[in-house]
Amino acid sequence: MNPSATRRDFLSTASKSAVFLSAATHAFAAPKDEDIRIALIGCGGRGTGACSQALTAGSTIKLVALLDPLEGKAQAALDILKTKHEGQIDVPPEHVFTGFQDYKKVFDLVDVVLIGTPPGPRPKLFEEAIKAGKHVFMEKPVATDAAGVRRVLAAAEEAKRKNLNVCVGLQRRYSPNYIKMIDRIHQGEIGDLVCGRVYWNGTSRPGADRQPGESEMHYQIRNWYFFTWMSGDHILEQHCHNLDVANWVMNGKMPVKATGQGGRQVRNKRENGTIFDHHTVEFEYDTGFRLLSQCCQIGGKCQREVAEHFHGVKGRVSLDNSGKFSINGQMIGGQRGAATTGPGKRRTVFKEDPYQLEHDTFFENIRTGKVRIDADYAAHTTMMGIMGRMASYTGQIITWEQAMNSKEVLVPEVIDWDTEPPVKPDADGWYPVAIPGTTMPV
Repeated sequence: MNPSATRRDFLSTASKSAVFLSAATHAFAAPKDEDIRIALIGCGGRGTGACSQALTAGSTIKLVALLDPLEGKAQAALDILKTKHEGQIDVPPEHVFTGFQDYKKVFDLVDVVLIGTPPGPRPKLFEEAIKAGKHVFMEKPVATDAAGVRRVLAAAEEAKRKNLNVCVGLQRRYSPNYIKMIDRIHQGEIGDLVCGRVYWNGTSRPGADRQPGESEMHYQIRNWYFFTWMSGDHILEQHCHNLDVANWVMNGKMPVKATGQGGRQVRNKRENGTIFDHHTVEFEYDTGFRLLSQCCQIGGKCQREVAEHFHGVKGRVSLDNSGKFSINGQMIGGQRGAATTGPGKRRTVFKEDPYQLEHDTFFENIRTGKVRIDADYAAHTTMMGIMGRMASYTGQIITWEQAMNSKEVLVPEVIDWDTEPPVKPDADGWYPVAIPGTTMPV
């Protein structure tokens, strides 16, 4: 199959799943030989990877600024990107920023902002980037609390008015294989949906040791994954991918309530902050459809699975992260060279990288004047994860209205090294952790 034809077919199909797509002229629609200036805010591994994929999307895409407050992060990312993208890096020393509030200076330099920070500050950065008239790529999830979700949804409306592209790193939405399989569900191939099961049961990851003399805020930012205000807990930070597939299958219809349990079974050291190591949540829809959700970061000999399964009155679909897709019990071959796994068996082989395809689509839309805005579905998927976390943290039934209107605000409006941390350890160094049945929803 012709690779360029595959990509054209993909772009055509992918547009059907976008929340908003138009051919309107916007802030940047230029000839293909004009540079698109980009900046990266948040220079960790995922941010650096996203920036590399952005630069791969076109030779006239130029990196002109980076920002990360943690010591050496921005420069380290710049050094990596220079080795991979010769001729596309134009970052003088004064454009390697390390101040939290330097994002305002970054916006003055660019057409496109890549937000690769931890989830906590994303709503404010997204809001400010849209106000400044910038196209935005941001990683998922888009917030850690309902207040942040509401902020993202409001900014998305402004993005629509300004015809700005917004791409969110829920890359399954850009995968040709996922698009084809979910189209088949929507076309009724497995009949009316009865229930679904989504899993991210995987390995654990260690927390960071505290450094001598380190301030509390510095430690929590450096160890961000283990603090709910910064990561949202792994039911949100990681499991949101699986929840988003369910959101997609349900055509954006949200559950009416959730019940769940969770806790810290093995990952319960001081450096593990405030998050759980396992969550189990059941989401209920007004149609009677039930979604069973599991995410576990325990490791050892625990069962591991990253997949989504949907059951209808005519059959079922299984979408496995390893590339094994099946419908009604039959394995489905992928595009361009599916590999044989046994007599009569075929598995999908991912020949096109959805992480790259999301950037290819994003920048092609910017070039051509089309607009795709992922922020709405990403915000609702994020809210679904927050709803599940509220259920597992409290052990109570949580309704969609209750979650969406929650008054809980986890993230300070201004984050700086002098900001008072939202949570603090006790005298023995332990952080407050939710207790199902005792912790109450806010």
